[in-house]
Amino acid sequence: MEAYELYGRALRRKAARMLGSDTDAGDVVQALFVELLQRPAAPLDLPYLYRAVTNRCLTLIRDETNRARLLPSEPAVVSARTLLDDRAITHDLLRKLVRQLDDEHCQILTCRYVDDMTQEEIAQLVGLSRKTIGHRLDAIRDAAQKLRAAEGGAS
Repeated sequence: MEAYELYGRALRRKAARMLGSDTDAGDVVQALFVELLQRPAAPLDLPYLYRAVTNRCLTLIRDETNRARLLPSEPAVVSARTLLDDRAITHDLLRKLVRQLDDEHCQILTCRYVDDMTQEEIAQLVGLSRKTIGHRLDAIRDAAQKLRAAEGGAS
């Protein structure tokens, strides 16, 4: 499949950043392309594939049976260069936010704080205005602050 050759490695790297596991990332990307082979009319452009991988990763993170295996008990850093209010996003914080936020906010969270995309890039990818993305990011930061306050500043 030509789309796999073009985008497979990039999608796998993206999934690995989210999941913290190359093996799980490979499984997610492979499952996506197997599904796409069964639906020949499915779009094969990068924005569609990017959203599909993001959503599959978020679903996997949300899955209660996989949380313990995917997310270590000590706060491992998802991406050393990505900060939320001057603090690195940890798997623990990502897990808690994913459980609390709706799908749209989770996708924006992933784009900004895991993939280091700009607000303009996110707006183009998800089809919202840059101003709306800014408001959604403010809501994500507020949710993270509330989580930290509820835990006494930990996270």
